[in-house]
Amino acid sequence: MLTSLPQDPKTLLNWSWSDIEPHYKDLAARALTAQNMTGWLADWTALGERVSEMCSRLNVATTVNTADADADARFKSFLDTIYPAAEAAEQTLREKLLASGLEPQGFELPLKRMRAETDLYCEANLPLLTEEHKLSMEYDKIVGAQTVQWDGGEITIAQLRPVYLSVNRAVRERAWRAAMQRQLEDRSAINALWQKFLPLRQKLAANAGKRDYRAYRWQQMLRLDYTPSDCIVFQNAIEQAVVPVAKRLYEKRRKQLGVSTLRPWDLEVDPLGRAPLKPFGNVEELKRTASSIFHHVDSQLGEYYDTMVRASLLDLDDRKNKAPGGYCTSFPMSKRPFIFMNAVGLHDDLQTMLHESGHAFHTFETNALPYLQQRQVGLEFDEVASMGMELLAAPYLAAKDGGVYSDADAARARIEHLEKNILFWPFMAVVDAFQHWVYEHPSDAADPSKCDAQWSIQWNRFMGGVDWSGLEEELKTGWHRKLHIHQVPFYYVEYGLAQLGAVQVWANAQRDQAGAVASYRRALALGGTASLPELYAAAGAKFAFDAETLGQYVGLMEQTIEKLEAA
Repeated sequence: MLTSLPQDPKTLLNWSWSDIEPHYKDLAARALTAQNMTGWLADWTALGERVSEMCSRLNVATTVNTADADADARFKSFLDTIYPAAEAAEQTLREKLLASGLEPQGFELPLKRMRAETDLYCEANLPLLTEEHKLSMEYDKIVGAQTVQWDGGEITIAQLRPVYLSVNRAVRERAWRAAMQRQLEDRSAINALWQKFLPLRQKLAANAGKRDYRAYRWQQMLRLDYTPSDCIVFQNAIEQAVVPVAKRLYEKRRKQLGVSTLRPWDLEVDPLGRAPLKPFGNVEELKRTASSIFHHVDSQLGEYYDTMVRASLLDLDDRKNKAPGGYCTSFPMSKRPFIFMNAVGLHDDLQTMLHESGHAFHTFETNALPYLQQRQVGLEFDEVASMGMELLAAPYLAAKDGGVYSDADAARARIEHLEKNILFWPFMAVVDAFQHWVYEHPSDAADPSKCDAQWSIQWNRFMGGVDWSGLEEELKTGWHRKLHIHQVPFYYVEYGLAQLGAVQVWANAQRDQAGAVASYRRALALGGTASLPELYAAAGAKFAFDAETLGQYVGLMEQTIEKLEAA
């Protein structure tokens, strides 16, 4: 047994490869038998948890302050000196287990994933993967430094979000244009970064012997239950089943606002002229509200959340030099998740908290699985955990039910959420279709102007209903502002697939809320020991791509919106 591994994260962060390597060598040198297999796997897990947590904590430090030179240097040092060596050592252990012919209980799918990882492994790619991480950090730096002058002060792009809710259309337009102008100033920088990303990714695929980067990335993401062709089917299903509904929602909004055409700065404001929903005044209030809601959903989920609050595992406020967006990561050694977001006081921030907490609950639920390899879950279901929680928490937004709103405002929040979910599918299809084009046509995609043109083509295919006339430069550079395209290619269809799964969980909750929550938690606890179709089934859903299934649940969402509006 490995007995000298650090137990304290602070000690962990001071590890060097010379501290880590002997433990990997010990595991690689041991004879592996049926008798000692569980102990060997437990030691591998303990070591892997520590290396993974070290990576997560160093990465978090670069996102909470993108201007922290020391954090930047420490993470880059990890990427240069530990990450590639640890990947090589992990590969040695994977090969050792596969060569043994042993099949530990609950390891059918982990072994299948290991075989895919082993097939893809290429030592020549290790420095390239390190370089890819560094380019992703450069993207965060560019976007994290974007600020505008507004009402006499300097604020981040995210801090303009409340202005988009203003009933004064001229003010909304001024804010929207200010944000776009600042983002367009970085057009050349992001294009230059893109022209580094693309050849690097092509080289990764070539080194691994894959026909193109899409095939490489599919295997790297361990997408074992569906193919690129399924994604094309899903795009077509969205075009058929969702785009007409989205156009109806946009037209309803246009009429409610009383404008001749709907413009991009008209999409966030309340169409009936009501003041923006304000669920909290500061992040402490946000924490208390979220805790109350989760305790009403399920007492154990509420306790999971409170554990995070007590352990200061939440970084919620927006500030300059903070990376954009929101995420939940895990600290495997500590058996704890960490939530990062940029809250500015909007209802969307509460939704983000519900979403990221779903990921956090997934971490807590899988902690009972003994081995790290069993906790590796496909993003297609990982996002069911988050999107499902948004919907399962929806009945508790009203103050009388645990939340903060009046009944009317709670209904309004639910309407907005369901509408945004419907409108998301076409946008997701734009992102997914664009990425398939990029890696099917890498020579064309190396020219950012052709990427601009292709983004416009896909936008016009899926996103009818909003008038972008005179804003062609802003529209065509939309791919610049979708971080997934740059940092985690092909990671976006998961949201669309998972949203369909989450809506099915929500549909079950209409009939039996407690039963739906119980099924949700049981599915989360399976971790990576079940396939995607099996995980969806455990949660009470179907893993699907077809227009019929999608149309059925979009119809239910539209009917629910109508009922909430009538009430």
